[in-house]
Amino acid sequence: MKSAERQRVIVERLRGTSRVAVTELVELTGASDMTVRRDLDFLAAQGVLKRVHGGAVSAMPAGVEPPFAARSTVAVEAKRAIAAAAVDQLRDGEAVILDSGTTALEVARQLRGRTMTVMPLSMQVAQELVDEPGIRLLMPGGEPRKGEQSLVGPLTLASLRALRFDVAVLSPCAFSLESGLTAFDLGDAEVKLQAMAVATRSIALVDGAKWDRAALAYICPAERPDLIITDPSAPEDERAALAERGVLVQVAGESGKDNLS
Repeated sequence: MKSAERQRVIVERLRGTSRVAVTELVELTGASDMTVRRDLDFLAAQGVLKRVHGGAVSAMPAGVEPPFAARSTVAVEAKRAIAAAAVDQLRDGEAVILDSGTTALEVARQLRGRTMTVMPLSMQVAQELVDEPGIRLLMPGGEPRKGEQSLVGPLTLASLRALRFDVAVLSPCAFSLESGLTAFDLGDAEVKLQAMAVATRSIALVDGAKWDRAALAYICPAERPDLIITDPSAPEDERAALAERGVLVQVAGESGKDNLS
């Protein structure tokens, strides 16, 4: 098991319990005691957890968004596969809104060499595309959120309302059939909803770790995006339930190719 996958397992375990022991994590990951301790030290440095004797406890209160640096180490391969599938859905010449978040950042990296107009909703995403010769970059106004560098507020909303786009590529913080797409930050949720309103079609990027979860701020129903791209770890029964509701779900990286349901 690679380090990013081990760290994902640790973070997921901490979501379901108040404390994890090194011995428990050794059994879960199949890694050595020393390797697990290094993973815990790394996650502690990112502010995700606190080290205690023999293990760790979560440093993130319920409902608080984990730091960007910590999220960037979780489900990395899944996010790259999802990003590649999303880029395949985009056509040269289109005008695209590209959301904030770690998966959106992967999308930006894979847009290199393409020709299109992109409005990024994050300073970090914009930095990935600023020197790309084929990308016409439109920067919205707004206030960058500390740590996240996602753009929120009245100026961001006004920038979105002034234009029309072919596609909005969104990366919600959490997703469930009952709660729909949600975000940790109220301003971020408002921006995502406005992005969908000014785009002809919308694509939601939802890795398996985000399923069956809900954050504070409601964005839209689960059925609202035109396409949901996920990975094989997303619950099969819920993917089937979405398909029954008429939602197109694409599973990136399953059996070596992308599957639609």
